[in-house]
Amino acid sequence: MESLKAHRNKIAVALILAALLGALAFYYLYGNSRSTENAYINADVVNVAAQVSGRVVAVHVKDNQHVHKGDALFDIDPEPFAIALERAQADLALARQAARQDNAEVAAARALVNQAESDLANAHSTYIRDKELVAQHFLSQQSLDDAQTRMQALQATLEQARAKLAKALSAPEKTDERGDVLKAQAAIDQAKLDLEHTRIIAAQDGQISNLTLTAGSLVGVGVPLFALIADNSFHIDANFKETELVGIHPGQNADIRIDMYPGQHFQGTVESLSGGTGTAFSLLPPQNATGNWVKIAQRVPVRIKLAPTDAEHPLRIGATATVSVQLK
Repeated sequence: MESLKAHRNKIAVALILAALLGALAFYYLYGNSRSTENAYINADVVNVAAQVSGRVVAVHVKDNQHVHKGDALFDIDPEPFAIALERAQADLALARQAARQDNAEVAAARALVNQAESDLANAHSTYIRDKELVAQHFLSQQSLDDAQTRMQALQATLEQARAKLAKALSAPEKTDERGDVLKAQAAIDQAKLDLEHTRIIAAQDGQISNLTLTAGSLVGVGVPLFALIADNSFHIDANFKETELVGIHPGQNADIRIDMYPGQHFQGTVESLSGGTGTAFSLLPPQNATGNWVKIAQRVPVRIKLAPTDAEHPLRIGATATVSVQLK
């Protein structure tokens, strides 16, 4: 009996120890971490679009091809834009010609003023001389009246010449500072920019995705044509329940298992926590103020920056993952 009792005691002790070890293991695995299977790979995606409209004449890349910053992606027919540039250059030449003509008018108006002033001065001298001769009875009064009339006419001519000069001087002195010249120069700058934009280049290193564009297609300004997934921008969007956010903060390490690579572990770091739940930013947020309401724990996106991976484990946007954030 005593041996049976001792055996039972050993079994009880073993069970208690096993329970304690299990509790410690559970605390170690789950008490020091937060885990979720609601996690997906994401990355910075550039929606490639044209800045000018036109017909595509060449596509230089293929779907899923890797490109570097500055690589040519596709070309839009440049001929209409080259013609527009030539037209703008011709308009600038005409504007400058008109400006130079106006400058010539200033010189001519100034010459007229100088001539009118000289003629008026001579007429005034003649009038003074004739006035003295009339006083000495060497010249008739009619001659003096004629001299005065001529002097008054020349005074009017001078005023007209001065008004014309003032009008000519109201235009900018420098040709390139005139409004019409500046406008024509701006049109050239815009035409050059449009011509440059007929070749669309990669904004950064990355992988082409969802490419269906072909030569001959008509494209519009700002219409997304395909995607460029930026290198070194991959991260995990892990959706934790709001009740699991306690203790999670930026800088913590995370262990990541990606379903497409069974048995492989990837490392990451908590980068940020969203300012709202996933439903708060949806196109149709829930209307909890009407109808029957059932309380459901909401999920908050946590962004986890992935450590660089090797070439044998390329990442794909949208792939599922399991994330465990280490709280300590």
